[in-house]
Amino acid sequence: MILQQKKEVIPHLAAAMSLPAWLRSTYSVIVYLHATKGQGFLSRFFCRVIRLFRWPCVTYGMAVSGPKEKTLIGKERKQDQVRVNEDIRARQVRVIDEEGTQLGIMSPRDAIREALNRGFDLVEVAPGAVPPVCRIMDYGKYRYEQKRRAREARKNQHTVSVKEMKYRPKIDKHDFDFKTNHVRAFLKDGNKVRITIMFRGREMAHQEFGRDIIQKVIEATADLCAGDCSANLAKMEGRNMSIVLTPAK
Repeated sequence: MILQQKKEVIPHLAAAMSLPAWLRSTYSVIVYLHATKGQGFLSRFFCRVIRLFRWPCVTYGMAVSGPKEKTLIGKERKQDQVRVNEDIRARQVRVIDEEGTQLGIMSPRDAIREALNRGFDLVEVAPGAVPPVCRIMDYGKYRYEQKRRAREARKNQHTVSVKEMKYRPKIDKHDFDFKTNHVRAFLKDGNKVRITIMFRGREMAHQEFGRDIIQKVIEATADLCAGDCSANLAKMEGRNMSIVLTPAK
């Protein structure tokens, strides 16, 4: 075995002598590791040196790198987990039974025994308290209720988005009515609407035309808007004049 390794290593070491001095040691270590397949005392020693200095080499499919850094995501996932029964690590816990009555402070082993005698589980509900608070309950039913409440909360949740409708100062009556009907539909759905008047070229010299359009839109949607809106509240942003209409609750 050793003789075979020497026969594989010596030709490569001879070839390494033609390399610059700063490459010889690294090349020799890589050749030795490939020849010995990571076995033996020297191989283990070189692997530790490579891990220490993070040399860019690979030994038979094993990438040598530094120690893995702990991620914050993993810590957050562990903190989100609920400890149940044997997973509770505190020395003493405050126990509450299934009816809400406090049973006092006891060891986790005694608390688990009490929960099992009642046919329930011991769940850690307040791990940050001193001592941690545990409750005797049916853990399966508890998880089911949590998922059901979260599902109902997502179902009843309404996301308010800001829609935008653009007008021109010289818009004709048909286009104005068509766009304003869309604005009313957005307000009925509970969305905010940004009314934007776009000016071009010399239209910037007659901004009062844009304010007149905004005032007409406000009057056409007054029954659906909250508060008192006025075209004087419109703001100029570059070549655009805009105002946000809020739906009435």
